[in-house]
Amino acid sequence: MIDKYLERGEMFILDEDGVKAECVVTKEADGVYELKNIAVKPDYQRKGYGRSLIDFVFSYYPDCNVMFVGTGDTPSSLTFYKRCGFQESHRVKNFFTDNYDHLMFENGIQLVDMVYLKRER
Repeated sequence: MIDKYLERGEMFILDEDGVKAECVVTKEADGVYELKNIAVKPDYQRKGYGRSLIDFVFSYYPDCNVMFVGTGDTPSSLTFYKRCGFQESHRVKNFFTDNYDHLMFENGIQLVDMVYLKRER
């Protein structure tokens, strides 16, 4: 799935005495961006690095009216994005089961639907 958007995205790295987090952002339409594939190194999770990276990326694009992020339907992911100012937008039914040749799990929960959240300026 990453190959489908990596070439048209911009990668951001949070480097504070070493890499702490990274993400890729794609422009989907005028004023519409999507946050893709954010990752924070395990030792630095729950310390504000993910939120700082998201805030930076949102402010980096002055023409960004709305930023979407897609994630699995797990409490930890949804809570994180909501704390970063995102609200649920829509769902893509069976996204993970239709687009991957193996079962996907996060925190022991099988991923089935993609949950999209949005943050508006």
